[in-house]
Amino acid sequence: MMDTLLSLTVTFVASLLLLVVSPTVVTAAAATTTSSSSSMSENQRFISSIWSSITSTYYDPTYNGLGISGWRAVEQRALESVAETGPDDELIVENAISNMINELNDPYTRYLSSEKYTSLTSYAMGTSDNNINDGGGGGIGVQLLEDLRTGNILVMSTVTNGPAALAGILPGDAIVKVNGDYVQGESADVIANKCRGKIGEMIELDYLRNIDFNVVPAGSIRHVSLTRARIDTNTISTIEVSTFVSSTSGKKIGVIRVPSFNVDTPRQVVEGRRSFVNYDNGSGTMATDTAASTKVDAIAIDIRGNVGGYMSAGVETAKLFLPANRRIISEVGRTQKDGIIYESDGIGAETTLPIYIIVDKRTASAAEIFAGALQDNNRAVIVGMTNTFGKGRIQNVQPLNNGSDGVGGIAITRARYVTPNGRDIHGVGITPDVYPDKCEMGDTAQTCLANIV
Repeated sequence: MMDTLLSLTVTFVASLLLLVVSPTVVTAAAATTTSSSSSMSENQRFISSIWSSITSTYYDPTYNGLGISGWRAVEQRALESVAETGPDDELIVENAISNMINELNDPYTRYLSSEKYTSLTSYAMGTSDNNINDGGGGGIGVQLLEDLRTGNILVMSTVTNGPAALAGILPGDAIVKVNGDYVQGESADVIANKCRGKIGEMIELDYLRNIDFNVVPAGSIRHVSLTRARIDTNTISTIEVSTFVSSTSGKKIGVIRVPSFNVDTPRQVVEGRRSFVNYDNGSGTMATDTAASTKVDAIAIDIRGNVGGYMSAGVETAKLFLPANRRIISEVGRTQKDGIIYESDGIGAETTLPIYIIVDKRTASAAEIFAGALQDNNRAVIVGMTNTFGKGRIQNVQPLNNGSDGVGGIAITRARYVTPNGRDIHGVGITPDVYPDKCEMGDTAQTCLANIV
């Protein structure tokens, strides 16, 4: 059934989680337990290997105050709960794993089913398909993510001109029902599957408008009927570039809208920055004569609704706007020697133009690393109506061989991080430098920056 941890480790910070890749091999033989490995069943060895992996990786050496002896007792209870199980008792084994991990009281350290593991790693690597058509079918054009702190399934982004966007669904909305069925407690992957179907078929959706990560009165639930369509999912992870002229100062502002941080984000941001010097003022098309083009006076980077993804992408994108030897983040591990400092390397694409970073309460994880680095280095002005989400923990996501179920995984919080000035933003978020008069998710960057730039 499930007998080993595979050799890939992926590291996330999206709100949800921070993603880095490093080799890790953990097998049942590596586990240190209170029982002899030779006397264990296959399911017990699998649980023991997970316990061992968490024990060697988890950022809190007290294991939520349990101490190593208490944490070992938790493992022993999990082993006893599966002592009489066999290859077909996968649900019992998964429950034992979840109960063991829950003792850490850390929503980001968790067992991942095959679907969750695939969705999570695909999102951060820029190949997310939780809204992709399967078998020639259709979708509604949303990217969903589970808020682990509340259990809500949130709309993180919508496809332009997709069924959901055309019906008025916005990033930040929480899905309540699909075709009359409540979805509380379900995973984003399960809900995404329910949203898929044949092109042209109807789907009924109930949702809450832009919830603030709190329970919203039932009276505010909205209902829409959508028609499934074929969706171009590439638009979800692709940056959007535009310009506007400030009515206050007359300055030309280049806008880069970054919906997520994946492996391709730094390259896309560089290309977006380069396009500004070639915009033809008035037509919005690329000028053929660079000397005649209109350069922008400042850059606005819009990361509202960006829940992060690939940790390295947040770091590398910050480097693009910083001079050499500037601190970006510092990882704080379980011991002092586990700490890692990330600094800029001096090959930034833009280190002089004024930068404005637009955030909201859904800006999280790798997006917060990016914003915090530029804020603490006095390189950008943070603009927003609220603090950001506040995700200051880093996870390794390790694949598990789940036998017939394919490859699942386990996410383990391996470190916390602080901004260049030493701020731990977990549960707090990044505080804006400037509070605009109006800057909701549906507002343009120009609206957010009115009377600011």
